[in-house]
This record gives sequence, C-alpha cells and structure tokens, in this order.
Amino acid sequence: MNEKPALATIAKAIDHSLLHPTLTDSGIRDGCRIAREYTVATVCVKPYSIPMVRDQLAGSSVGICSVITFPHGNATTAMKVAEADEALSLGATEIDMVANIGKVLGGDWEDVSCEIGEIQALVTGRHGLLKVIFENDYLEDKHIIKLCEICTDLDVAFVKTSTGYGFVKQRDGNYSYAGATDRHLALMRKHCGAHVAIKAAGGIRTLDDALRVMRLGATRIGATATQAICEEAKSRGM
Repeated sequence: MNEKPALATIAKAIDHSLLHPTLTDSGIRDGCRIAREYTVATVCVKPYSIPMVRDQLAGSSVGICSVITFPHGNATTAMKVAEADEALSLGATEIDMVANIGKVLGGDWEDVSCEIGEIQALVTGRHGLLKVIFENDYLEDKHIIKLCEICTDLDVAFVKTSTGYGFVKQRDGNYSYAGATDRHLALMRKHCGAHVAIKAAGGIRTLDDALRVMRLGATRIGATATQAICEEAKSRGM
C-alpha cells in the first residue's frame, strides 16, 4: 500500500472494540456513537450487550461483531457453538472466537481443527463471518503457521492476531503483551490462503499504527483508539 488511504477506507477497516471488563452500558453507548460518527466496519462487543448495541446502531451501516469465550477460549466446543449461535440470534453478523490455546500449544491439531470447523459451519450457515483469534503472544511461529493452514483449509473469513488481553508474565513478574507485531502479521499473511483476511489487534493506538498494519496486509483492525486514529487522519487531510 504505497498511497495513503482515505479516511473512509481507514474507518471501514476498524472494528471498534468495546470489550474492556469495566465498560459500563453508558460507555458502550458512547462507543456506538463514535462508531456511527466515523462509520467503522463494526463494533466488537461482549454478547450480553448485543441487543443494546443493535438499537444504538439501527439505521447505520455499522455491523455488530461479537466475541465468544473471550479472552481465553477455554470453554467446551459445545459452549462455544451455543454462544456463537445466541450471539447471531441476537443480531451479530460477525463472530470473533478465541482458539483453544492450550490445545494449540499441546499440538492437538485434530481437536483444534474440529472445533474451529464446527463454529465455522454454524456461522457461515447463518450467513455470518468468522474470525479466529490466535493470541500470538502465547505462541511460537510453528503454532501460528499451523493455525493459518487450518483456517485456510476451513475457509475461515479472518485470522486475528490477538485479543488485546493476552498478557504474558515477564521475568520481572509484570504482565505485558506485544499484540499485532510486524513479524507476526507478515508470517500470517505468508501462510494464509489469499481468501483468508487478516485482522490486526492489540496495541494499535495511532494512525501510523493503523497504516503500518494495513501495509502489512491487514484489512481489519481491532482498536479502542478509533476516534484518535480518525481525527489524526482528518488532520492530515486524508
């Protein structure tokens, strides 16, 4: 991507994230107002807030993306399927699921593939889009590559770098995360089929961050800093 994209293009790449556990209903309504103002792709929300968000976004082109078993992905497959089914029934059109990270790290690829496949079948059968969150901070390159291959074989719509909440304990005892790194985005783009899109999430807080991940092949961005990103684009005449 050599030319600078227009503001409308940047905004339509954003899933405006409303996922923090302390977010109140008032905060969610404020987030929907921002999403409508900039006409983003979707708001990304917790399942319980879908009915309220649906009302807030009525008449707009902003979609509703629901996370399921967020942020750790440790529910049973049946629970994940049920949560996705209810989210779609409530009005979500996109589902962001977290892969079973323990199964991924253990190399239980048949289980991982079967679970993603079941949810993919449900979501596409309901005319929705599925995004599979890898949580790259926990993984080695070999795990990321294998997940890319599985998602490609299953025709998943998007693979996603991170939840934004995958904190890893460091040597000093503190927890932090890297989120959507250049190296991981390049690795995912290389090992996913052309029909699988990339969603970058985690640490994208500025316009330059957004432009960077878009240059690396991300066509969807998970961000809480939507307003700051879009206002910076305006100030640059984009």
